[in-house]
Amino acid sequence: MNEITEKSIRELIEGIKNKSFSVREVVLAFYNVLKKQETELKSFIHYLEQDLIEKNLQELEKKATRGDKILFGIPFSLKDSYCTAGIATTAGSKVLEGYKPQYNATVYQKLLDNGALLFGKNSQDAWGHGSTSENTDFKIARNPWNLEKVVGGSSGGCAAAIASRMVAFAIGEDTGGSIRNPASYCNITGLKVTYGRVSRYGTIAYGSSLDTVGPMAKSVEDIAQILSVIAGYDPFDATSSPEDVPDYTGNLKKGIKNITLGVPKEFFQSGTDKEVVKTVRDAILVFENLGAKVIEVSIPSIDIGVAAYYLLAPSETSSNLARYDGIRYGQARDKFTLETMRRILIGTYALSAGYYDAYYKKSLKARTIIKKDYQNAFEKCDLLIAPVNPTPAPKIGEMASDPIALMLSDIYTLTQNIAGIPALALPCGFTSGGLPIGMQLMGDMFKEENILQAGFAYQELTDWHKRKPNL
Repeated sequence: MNEITEKSIRELIEGIKNKSFSVREVVLAFYNVLKKQETELKSFIHYLEQDLIEKNLQELEKKATRGDKILFGIPFSLKDSYCTAGIATTAGSKVLEGYKPQYNATVYQKLLDNGALLFGKNSQDAWGHGSTSENTDFKIARNPWNLEKVVGGSSGGCAAAIASRMVAFAIGEDTGGSIRNPASYCNITGLKVTYGRVSRYGTIAYGSSLDTVGPMAKSVEDIAQILSVIAGYDPFDATSSPEDVPDYTGNLKKGIKNITLGVPKEFFQSGTDKEVVKTVRDAILVFENLGAKVIEVSIPSIDIGVAAYYLLAPSETSSNLARYDGIRYGQARDKFTLETMRRILIGTYALSAGYYDAYYKKSLKARTIIKKDYQNAFEKCDLLIAPVNPTPAPKIGEMASDPIALMLSDIYTLTQNIAGIPALALPCGFTSGGLPIGMQLMGDMFKEENILQAGFAYQELTDWHKRKPNL
């Protein structure tokens, strides 16, 4: 049964279709891992109990054929920031404890329509405010590679559930690295999509101009499979793009010969862990062997990225969280965590009369500069490559009381959200102490197809993504 949980989504789909194994065998294989490992890993805020899983499973089994349901019978989980009708949704905060939405987020509905089976809602930093998933009102998720280490954030529970094989895939949300950060820390693959590529309808907002909905899975091939289902225009989301959705899975094997891969020198700053630098440099050599031309480029505005992000995002969250007043719905505002209150106060201050021009308006100017830097880089190269995090996963508690260290841990993942471009995080090695190291591939807007092709080519030659923790 454990062999089932190691299979790719494509292999699971084909196995069910060819009757090599049943939907029931697939669902129970993953659910048995969840029941065995969840007490230790705490990757879910809540998951569906076995009787409800059984009920949903029987509904799937009643279907005579899978028809056009691409993800028929594939178990998945959601970051708890997505509305699920009749199922508790908290965004990691007790402000929303007991809240059960009346409607489904578009991304969730698309997955249901395609036959996927929900196991539960994953742990996260409250409202997405954090990089370690420690800023939660519920249990703190543990890294499957070392239980004393953080899982990353804010989509940390998703990463832990995939790495430990509790689910085949998950849907995270990336505002400033919240998919890529935990993917890197937990040795899985995660995609931050172009802003507007996937509908945000039904997502509990953090920073509305930065939030992106994206897939997390074991491999690039799995990511392409999920993206083909969830991408596209949504009339319920005015920010979703009408841009055509390419054949992500069909074009995976095109290869990367003759592409130009840019290495931004600012992403290898002093202070970046030496093992991280060496491992990503080794990955660059693999791309060269695959036929890519490698050049050095510059994204100088990375130095203002942290400052710009921590004005833009708190300003937007101060507006978004104003609705949770404890009167119309939700619990009282004293249930907000200290980190959330800090961000609300920063945002409210930056938007206030007398300070708007000095802070928020300047952050908008910085956003323009950051976008221009990426545009200039993509005039010279097709893709960019860099580390995801400056260090491997820190210990639980190490950064919880240091907001500055928390901000700086996202230095390499913030500017892509500000610019709106896609970025793919994928495993590329381990530290001498056995902790995963991730790299990210970045492309121009709506060039997910290109970065998926490059990531797939890399994973065809390496096996880092196939390694799993010894639990």
